[in-house]
Amino acid sequence: MARVGLDNAKTVMASLARPPGAGLGSQSVLAAIPEVHYMGYMNHRHGLIRQSVLGLQTLSNIVFAMALIMSQLSWAATSPVTIGGPFTLIAPDGTTVTDQTFRGKWLLVYFGYTFCPNTCPMTLNEIATALEKLGADAAKLKPLFITVDPQRDTREVLEQYTQSFDPRIVGLTGNPQQIAAVAKEYGAYWAAHKTGPGAEDYVMDHSSYLYVMDPEGKFVRAFDADTPGDRIADALRELMAQPREGGSHGVLRAR
Repeated sequence: MARVGLDNAKTVMASLARPPGAGLGSQSVLAAIPEVHYMGYMNHRHGLIRQSVLGLQTLSNIVFAMALIMSQLSWAATSPVTIGGPFTLIAPDGTTVTDQTFRGKWLLVYFGYTFCPNTCPMTLNEIATALEKLGADAAKLKPLFITVDPQRDTREVLEQYTQSFDPRIVGLTGNPQQIAAVAKEYGAYWAAHKTGPGAEDYVMDHSSYLYVMDPEGKFVRAFDADTPGDRIADALRELMAQPREGGSHGVLRAR
């Protein structure tokens, strides 16, 4: 697949992520790209912490980003922007895993962190529900929970956290460079927000959506973070039942 300008496009996707109601956002812009339905859903924060660390993007940045995307529309119609790519991370048992480790499995990829007060546990609970609803088909799926907070989310912490939802969910961590690299491949966004003077006094803003990758590692569709588990299971079962011609799927937008 052609990758000309893909890094720029991914950067635009991440930089335009903003909570609902924050003005000109990414959803209306990125919806114009046929192969990508990008959800700029952002987490609420702990307790009374509600102000965004993002602030408003300058008008010039928005105009530039829109111009960049519009200039690539004709190209994107035949060469979809890629989501996903090579990564190297650390599994709960301490082994190094890459994107190739999971070839042959359908993937549900989610970026979050174990100190997340609401969206992450809600989403992992729905993933657990989807696994239960899938029955035998769940053996074809590997859910990955990739931390955006490697400072606190050690492999031991991640394992305990994911196991509390479903033992089939795999928590992955790495050094900051590895986390930044995989987030860039997926166009994921995150930013720390200090809540006190201590080194660990912070919460994380992060984009919250589920990526579905096919057994060849290609992006198929995305789910909003609050998608019910039974709907996730129904959509995955339908995708798994489709014949794969040459190892490719049509890209479906999230519903």
